[in-house]
Amino acid sequence: MHLISLTGGQQEDTNQEITTSTLKVAADLLGLSPDILKENVYQNIRGGAALLVKYVTEIVGGIPEHDSDWYGAIAKYYASNQEVLAEDFANQVYESINEGEKRTTSEGERVYLFPKQVKPNLKTLKRSQQRNGQNKTADCPSDLPCHFVPAFHQQLSDDPSNYGNYDVSDRPTFGPEIRYIIIHDTECSYDEAINWFATPASYVSAHYVIRSTDGDITQMVDTKDVPWHAGNWYFNMHSIGIEHEGHALEGATWYSEPMYRSSAKLVRYIAEKYNIPLDRAHIFGHAQIPGINESRQTGMHWDPGPYWDWEHYMELLGSTVVTHDNKGKIVTLKPDFKTNKQTISDADPTVQPANFVYLYEQPTFEAPLFRDPALGIGNQTGSYWGDKLLTGTSFYLVEQKGDWNAIWFAGKKAWFYNPQNQYTINTKGTIITPKKGKKEIDVYGAAFPENSAYPQNITPPEVAPLQYKISEGQFYVAVEKMNGDWYHAKVFTESPYGFHTEIVGKDEYYRIYLNHRFGFVKASDVDVVKLQEPTAPTNPQASNSTEN
Repeated sequence: MHLISLTGGQQEDTNQEITTSTLKVAADLLGLSPDILKENVYQNIRGGAALLVKYVTEIVGGIPEHDSDWYGAIAKYYASNQEVLAEDFANQVYESINEGEKRTTSEGERVYLFPKQVKPNLKTLKRSQQRNGQNKTADCPSDLPCHFVPAFHQQLSDDPSNYGNYDVSDRPTFGPEIRYIIIHDTECSYDEAINWFATPASYVSAHYVIRSTDGDITQMVDTKDVPWHAGNWYFNMHSIGIEHEGHALEGATWYSEPMYRSSAKLVRYIAEKYNIPLDRAHIFGHAQIPGINESRQTGMHWDPGPYWDWEHYMELLGSTVVTHDNKGKIVTLKPDFKTNKQTISDADPTVQPANFVYLYEQPTFEAPLFRDPALGIGNQTGSYWGDKLLTGTSFYLVEQKGDWNAIWFAGKKAWFYNPQNQYTINTKGTIITPKKGKKEIDVYGAAFPENSAYPQNITPPEVAPLQYKISEGQFYVAVEKMNGDWYHAKVFTESPYGFHTEIVGKDEYYRIYLNHRFGFVKASDVDVVKLQEPTAPTNPQASNSTEN
């Protein structure tokens, strides 16, 4: 068992036995520098032995008389909080003990481990798990297959700001309000995702992970706490993150009915607990989260991707989009997923049912695809989200030309094909426009407080607008109004009280449907537009007609 330091990225082997934090612990036990253990094989082996002694003492209270009682310590040595992987590692070790091993060293020396029949003491594994918090009960509906495996949460060095993989809070009692539920896909297997969140220094986690085949659920972070899953601190602060086993470009083969149903039941449970509306403004994908600044906007994730069936999922949630005769000013995309076949050039097959329609610069298929200011020229790859109008999102209808509709989108006019308005419904909403006298206004990726709201001992985060401008005469649909806030959590702690701070400012923001992603505008920069309510028809025969 070789001690190594986890200094690489996600592409390296995630089954490394010892990570940065345990390397330092081993070095401290020997009174040596971690660098010596990295470079000197002899000291590395001594460090591994010291760790095993430390772990077995913690579990059974001392050095055991019987080899079987080392089982729990060996599982803990694997440095994974995932029970299945740690247990599998310990089983492999005992298999080697029972069957024997032989190796040839790099110097050509033959080394033998002669077989010895040892039956592991499984009770020591349970004690180890209890000490690691693996006996915690998952927060799920009682009729769902759900269990708790803790994400990694420890300080990684002497620096209290170096820790992983989430921040503690006590939401909603202390800390930010929980407003959103964010849907992700893992881009790896169920077990790999769980192991990665339990890996020290992965610096990422989510509240829940759901398996594709049967909808099995693993909770990894308490809902009161704040995992690092959204790539935007504002949305981390205010959300519950749910990872779904799958790959965005293979979504149709991964997003199974058991997964949809298990996820929907979990979301309904969470939404009821935290009073979260069951609509697309509050239940949305990672793909709809903006970057915190211009550079982050360009590289934001786009999961769960084009093949997540939002219409079916919202139906399972019991969410109904109510049509509203608003003179056709607000349109919400609602194509039929099964018949809405779109091309994704890097998917296989390239044409599949999808949850979006393409946007163009002009009302013709011969025109270029819509160009997003953050991404450059539009294309049909899955990762180019800027030219895709997503199911369940709402925009202001600017004009119609034949079967083409134009909406304000990312600060420009964008066109999509909508024959006989079959892909959209008219819905109700709040419309904002730049305040009278303003030629254009900024758009932000978060709603943070003004600098004066922060106490003197806290440096305000840098707040910079995104690369989009909303010009005079443009209109966008707003989904909520809020005061800017910031949850200051910069050091490792087991309790937020006395360490973390929730700061609420006076500046108000509107969250809007900006493009494929949300955006924020300052309330002081906009006017709210009142749409004229339609008058009831005087002719009874006209009551079934719809005016667009």
